[in-house]
Amino acid sequence: MILYSNLARRRALQKWICAAALGAVSFTHTAPANAEGFDSFLNSSNAFQAEQIVEGSVSVIADEVADTNQEAVEEEAEEKEEATLEELSKQLDEFDEKLSGYEDSLEKVEELAGNKSIVVSGSSKSTMKVSGRVHVDAWGFDHDENINDIAANDTDENNRLGFRRLRFGVKGKIKDNMIYKIEMELAGGNASEFRDAFIGWTDLPFLQEVLLGNQKRPYGLDHLNSSRYNVFIERPFVIEAFNEDARRLGLQAYGISNDQAWNWRYGVFNGRNVQDEGNYVGDHLQLEIAGRMANTLWYDQTSGGRGYAHWAVSGSHSDVSSNQDEDEGAVAESRFRTRPEARTAGTRWLDTGRIAGLDYYNLLGLETVVNLGSLQFVGEYQSNWGERDGAEDIHLHGAYAYVSYFLTGEHMPWDRESGTLGRVTPFENFWLIDRAGGGKAAGWGAWQVAARLSYADFSDEDVQGGEAESLTLGLNWHWNTNARMQFNYITGEIKNRTDLVGTGNYDVYGARFMVDF
Repeated sequence: MILYSNLARRRALQKWICAAALGAVSFTHTAPANAEGFDSFLNSSNAFQAEQIVEGSVSVIADEVADTNQEAVEEEAEEKEEATLEELSKQLDEFDEKLSGYEDSLEKVEELAGNKSIVVSGSSKSTMKVSGRVHVDAWGFDHDENINDIAANDTDENNRLGFRRLRFGVKGKIKDNMIYKIEMELAGGNASEFRDAFIGWTDLPFLQEVLLGNQKRPYGLDHLNSSRYNVFIERPFVIEAFNEDARRLGLQAYGISNDQAWNWRYGVFNGRNVQDEGNYVGDHLQLEIAGRMANTLWYDQTSGGRGYAHWAVSGSHSDVSSNQDEDEGAVAESRFRTRPEARTAGTRWLDTGRIAGLDYYNLLGLETVVNLGSLQFVGEYQSNWGERDGAEDIHLHGAYAYVSYFLTGEHMPWDRESGTLGRVTPFENFWLIDRAGGGKAAGWGAWQVAARLSYADFSDEDVQGGEAESLTLGLNWHWNTNARMQFNYITGEIKNRTDLVGTGNYDVYGARFMVDF
């Protein structure tokens, strides 16, 4: 159709130019006035030459017109092709987005299908994930005679070998937005206890997540960190004394900002540790209100979190019963005590006893973490003010600081949702095999060294719980993400403690092999 149109235009233009040329020739030369003269003129040589000239001109002009039309057609075709390609590109982008969503869904399905620890109930549509941990410890003690006065049975502290933790638990989801967790501690043999034991609700307006049951109170970073990830075998004086065993029966809300820079938790708790009892019995509920606000003020995402900085403030207000007689119900939760940052036989080397007349106490905690690649700095301070009836008010406090470093280049991960330490992933797992051709091959895992200074003062006015200082040196050997060995050397001193004459000095050697699943 396009070629036909160009040919018709060319013939019409040729006839028009011929007519114009013949008219000009007729005007300038003598020519017949009738049709016969005109026909003879066309047959003359002059006419033939004119026609050749005109025909050449027409051919040039027609070719130019044809070229112009062809360019226009090609441009139009290119525009249509570009529009088609653009539309196809949009459709491909939409398809890629849908495909990405499908791939994410398939990954989740594969994860659930391949995870043998997930159990799906055919009736309730709830899920269950099994977890556990095994910590095997060995402790050796070397101390002067003064420590005998506060050690177990008023004698030399015996060396220890056994299970520190032997936990098994389940957790999961219940339709539509409920969760649960039950975790048992079996390290006590026949005297088993529970640890985390709660039900909860997720995706709530404003509150986000709420847990009801036995759970960690929201203060003390070293207690909020899981024992699976802590750098040292046992926790510092002040952290364990002010939050002994950490968990209490309570109702607590958990939240996090959209950018994960802020996280918080707050709630109300009963002050008694019921992990070995199951119930609290008493007219005075000994309620505690506590909360923590944490901020990850710097997190280097480009390096995968190898650099970050954190700070947090926490606090609590606790009402205390005046009852000192167990026969009359739950006794006053007015005692602060702890071991020497090592697992002793049972007697706490720092111990205030039940503080007479304590009506309530207020706790304030400050914490900070700075991580620069393989190097990490951590510090905490806690202060406890006790209000007493019929006696002078008291002030107890303590702090610790430590530095750790990975010799093999790894780093301590940070969980921005909870504001706590995460799980270490070695660059190379520990393994050792015989080569088929002879010799051996090995991977050496991740190696970390650390040093901690710790201080606590639990003596004020007539309360003589003790004043302690210690230095702990640590070596951690991470075999893989779920297994490691820990070695600690602790040296310290205790003074101003009831029943302790002068100052007691001690050295402790500890080792732990641990796995979790």
